[in-house]
Amino acid sequence: MKQISSRFSMAVHILSMIALDPLYSTGDRIARSINSNPVVIRRIMAQLKKAGYIETKSGVAGASLRVSPERLTLLDIYRAVESVEGNQLFNFHKEPDPNCSVGMNIESVLLPQLSHAQKAMENELDSVTLAQIVEQLRTKVNAK
Repeated sequence: MKQISSRFSMAVHILSMIALDPLYSTGDRIARSINSNPVVIRRIMAQLKKAGYIETKSGVAGASLRVSPERLTLLDIYRAVESVEGNQLFNFHKEPDPNCSVGMNIESVLLPQLSHAQKAMENELDSVTLAQIVEQLRTKVNAK
């Protein structure tokens, strides 16, 4: 099964670092924490900035959240960094044989099931806020 790209988990990582320590959250430090190329991190941060979730200033270290962590859900973050064609997670093969009984009906039969699965995922992501993720991170860090 095709996976959702790592941009989503990286975006949550980035936003968590910014929420925990904005001044420490430079692109280079975030890149080291994620163990990724700084260019990749800057691209994701640009997407988060475009969505209105973070603010960065040229020549100034760190970044800041423009949205309260209590109001920012995992679904918001997912939508900011994952480009899903037509807002559909699942795609269908193009042009099945219209003369085949399966080919002419597979999309209409399968679409409701896949839409239900996507909606369940979106509902779960929408039920978790960045604040909850940050609190779980704090708990784990303080337990060590």
